[in-house]
Amino acid sequence: MSERKIVRVRDVMKTDFDMVDGMATVSEALTAMRRLQTKCLMVDKRHPDDEYGMLLVSDIARHVLGRDRSPDRVNVYEVMAKPVVSVEPDMDIRYCARLFERFNLTRAPVVESGKVVGIVSFTDMVLRGMHTDSE
Repeated sequence: MSERKIVRVRDVMKTDFDMVDGMATVSEALTAMRRLQTKCLMVDKRHPDDEYGMLLVSDIARHVLGRDRSPDRVNVYEVMAKPVVSVEPDMDIRYCARLFERFNLTRAPVVESGKVVGIVSFTDMVLRGMHTDSE
């Protein structure tokens, strides 16, 4: 039986992400999403005892576009998910995938020492993690 190399979340996560303030408008958030070509933004904590939030394109589609609201008049905090399930960078991607399945997630922030260091998604785990397994 061969030794399987453990692929960790830190090996597949995206470290290029943007942090937005909850008081920003959805329009401002969309500008940041376009600039980074990403489907999600992290929403920063308001104070040390607060939690991080996450804004997904699907949140905007459901709560702004689907309800015919103006992105210039809706704040991020009105449509974001908060609190969000986060993962550790040293977690094995197999367990991360199981966690995603259990809680019906598609992506999660990677938090180390209380700070967001990246974002991981099913796509990252499959395309970067499984490809590494087969090499």
